[in-house]
Amino acid sequence: MSLSHCKDRDAAEKVPGGERSAKSTVLETGAAMTQDLSPLKSICAHLNAFHVYASDPRRVVEANHYCGHLTEDVRQCLLYDSSSPGARLIGVEYMIKPHLYESLPQDERRLWHSHVFEIKSGMLVMPQPSALVAQGLWDKAETSEMTEIIKLYGKVYHLWQVDRGDKLPLGEPQLMTSITAPNQIQGLEAMMDERDKKFPGCDWRKKKELRASMEEPNIHPDADYTWKK
Repeated sequence: MSLSHCKDRDAAEKVPGGERSAKSTVLETGAAMTQDLSPLKSICAHLNAFHVYASDPRRVVEANHYCGHLTEDVRQCLLYDSSSPGARLIGVEYMIKPHLYESLPQDERRLWHSHVFEIKSGMLVMPQPSALVAQGLWDKAETSEMTEIIKLYGKVYHLWQVDRGDKLPLGEPQLMTSITAPNQIQGLEAMMDERDKKFPGCDWRKKKELRASMEEPNIHPDADYTWKK
């Protein structure tokens, strides 16, 4: 496989179809140089965490979130199964501030989840972009970002059930939710250990310590409905 088609490397065994042609590569490069890709340029943060299916919380999926702010109160994220160039787009997540969440009807509020446990446990991370960034400085920047996200409510749908080995995005979108307690998922710590190996400087235990004194917001009783049914 030629270097010009390196974007296919980690997707080749997971997605049907032949290796991208030289023509496709040239067209893609030309489009990237000439087209306005403004919506994608608004992405300003890479987050990593685990989601569970609202219909079957035993199923856990790791998701890389690439997020941008629409306003100070609304964020939107594209979700991928990895952080590599050949990653599959598996879903979307929206995050909103409490005053917007509280304005929603109850049936809608039940579709949203909190981020408190994700953050306080060290599960939600913002992977360090480069080894050239000092670890201490990155820890401070990440912790500062988490003090904002901990207040938000999220609604997430996965479009591609990669955990069951689907080669294509099959079936209806699946509502997902967050993990809200350590005993909900068997082997969660091992999952986080394995995840941390992918990102230099990532240590969920250290992050848990750094966030121990972080103020926790009150979670609305309608949120995290999967665990209350």
